[in-house]
Amino acid sequence: MPGEISEAEAANELMRLARQIAHHDRLYHAEDSPEITDAEYDALVRRNAELEAAFPHLVRADSPSRKVGHAIAASPLGKVTHEVRMMSLDNAFSPEEVAEWLARMRRFLNLADDAPLACTAEDKIDGLSCSLRYENGTLVRAATRGDGQVGEDVTANVAHIADIPQRLPDGVPEVFEVRGEVYMEKQAFTALNAAQHEVGGKLFANPRNAAAGSLRQKDASVTAKRPLRFWAHGWGAASAVPGATQSEVVARLSAWGFPVSPLFVRIEGDADALVAHFDAIGRARPALPYDIDGVVYKLDRLDWQERLGFVAKAPRWALAHKFPAERAETTVQGIDIQVGRTGKLTPVGRLAPVLVGGVTVTNVTLHNRDEIARLGLRVGDRVVIQRAGDVIPQVVENLTREEPREAFHFPDHCPQCHSEAVAEEGEVDVRCTAGLICPAQRTQRLEHFVSRKALDIEGLGEKTIAQFFALGWLESPADIFRLRQRRSEILSLEGWQDKSVDNLLAAIEAKRAPDAARLLFGLGIRHVGESTARDLMKHFHELPVLRALAERAHAGDAEAAGELTAIDGIGPSVVEALGDFFHEPHNVTVWEDLLNEVTPPRYEVKTVASRVAGKTVVFTGKLETMSRDEAKAQAERLGAKAAGSVSAKTDLLVAGPGAGSKLKQATALGIEVIDEAGWAAIVAEAG
Repeated sequence: MPGEISEAEAANELMRLARQIAHHDRLYHAEDSPEITDAEYDALVRRNAELEAAFPHLVRADSPSRKVGHAIAASPLGKVTHEVRMMSLDNAFSPEEVAEWLARMRRFLNLADDAPLACTAEDKIDGLSCSLRYENGTLVRAATRGDGQVGEDVTANVAHIADIPQRLPDGVPEVFEVRGEVYMEKQAFTALNAAQHEVGGKLFANPRNAAAGSLRQKDASVTAKRPLRFWAHGWGAASAVPGATQSEVVARLSAWGFPVSPLFVRIEGDADALVAHFDAIGRARPALPYDIDGVVYKLDRLDWQERLGFVAKAPRWALAHKFPAERAETTVQGIDIQVGRTGKLTPVGRLAPVLVGGVTVTNVTLHNRDEIARLGLRVGDRVVIQRAGDVIPQVVENLTREEPREAFHFPDHCPQCHSEAVAEEGEVDVRCTAGLICPAQRTQRLEHFVSRKALDIEGLGEKTIAQFFALGWLESPADIFRLRQRRSEILSLEGWQDKSVDNLLAAIEAKRAPDAARLLFGLGIRHVGESTARDLMKHFHELPVLRALAERAHAGDAEAAGELTAIDGIGPSVVEALGDFFHEPHNVTVWEDLLNEVTPPRYEVKTVASRVAGKTVVFTGKLETMSRDEAKAQAERLGAKAAGSVSAKTDLLVAGPGAGSKLKQATALGIEVIDEAGWAAIVAEAG
């Protein structure tokens, strides 16, 4: 429990939790590719809440408890600023927590302990939040939730969802934003994945990811081919609200033509009545045509909702009562080790097939060496696995750990290339040390290099890379640009025709002058993700300049290391990873060979004239009208440099609520300080 740890330990754990939660938020909300279950994610969030409750003075302005969703800065879709923020919901996992929620509302409203509170209850569909703005009855804009403040413009995409009316009946409010979930039914999801498998396309992890990936398409014609559904459960900005209660407005939404939950009810009573409905929905859950992960309760009276208001990221008057993870017993038949593109050795448990929540599970990720040790897991053990709103299951208990059985020995050498495999100091992951020499890493790094977020070379997918690699044609990224010399050989392979070969070679040639940040990201250097690569290139502009500084830092040049870490978002781990990459002779050979084939232009961010051009700006505190990434993007567009720390070189500090040490430091240094409104004026002035 939090009380059993020191303040320093709590502060360190909160920092780790913030990084973990941000990482999983990005995967879930921005990339539609979660790597942990809902239950695992909820456990992280609950632990964060426990620590913050025990150490309230450690709560930071950028705490996960104050964030909704994830910023969409890297999305190819346009941005939409929500007039009314799209909030998240607090979670409950037991009847006691539901009772406490009701009691808190009674205390806040100054009601008697036994005063009835009418609430609505509806199943919580596992979909993608979407806001539909109608003006004079016509749909004018649709947007995803994003980070709650700024979402993605999906207006063209929702035009292909039959459940969403393009025009509302006469007499509706002049402005009304309908909010709900875009989802995909289970049967449609299964059919989509089968079709994707037939053509070698991307397979989706679950219906929620399929719905999100289908809606968040730059090309709306792709969305049109996907079987998406929608139902409404609330509203945002409104010139008038057509009802005095939640149930009245939902009934009106249904009358306007919006599907709503078929299990929506109004309940007047205590926690027992709400939980009884929760249990009833839980029993009906397996037979429902769509995935749900809980039940949402909302206080019915809107005037009381308004009085209760909101906490940091959620309304006080609503609660998501989550279902427990679905569990089953099975036997571990084998433990395999997979090698990823960064060399990480990931153990995978092969299971006797077992049905969990309507899905047959045969594999389970065991995460790392420490997790196997924690579970005392061996081949032949009987285990409990759980699946919670996701197809990625986990082992939660080893039922036979006391039985005598040969222990599993985690390999200390790579199973692919037999090079030494080690865990770096302070890390639990074991990694192959061979780098690009390892065949498993080479093929996966080549796949990463040509992926959509890196060089985005169409036609060069996993199967083609594996085929060309097996033939000895692809060993490194530079070999991709030499494939034109093998046109006749490619043409001789089964399945290749003149047009498909020429299309592939043309797609490759089109990347001879690649974006430098995409190229850097595509190299797969550890800790250098998309945003980090962009931050580095915005600062250094040219790849050779970055390499030179990284080599100096690796050689112990403190000034070089300091210049790197002065860039907002660049920490010691990135500096170390860059230095290690350029210190490895094989990597340098790959790098130089690649730059003989491609010529990235100087990396520049388009700017407009402004009074902060050429200046260094630092943002601190809570930004209420924009995300931190959006603020940095604004600064760069205005020709300013967005830094992460205050120094004598800082020209301007933009301080939001909760600004702390950076504000004090800026004041002591005599640096100009403005608030968010002042920054907005500078942005508006530049046009």
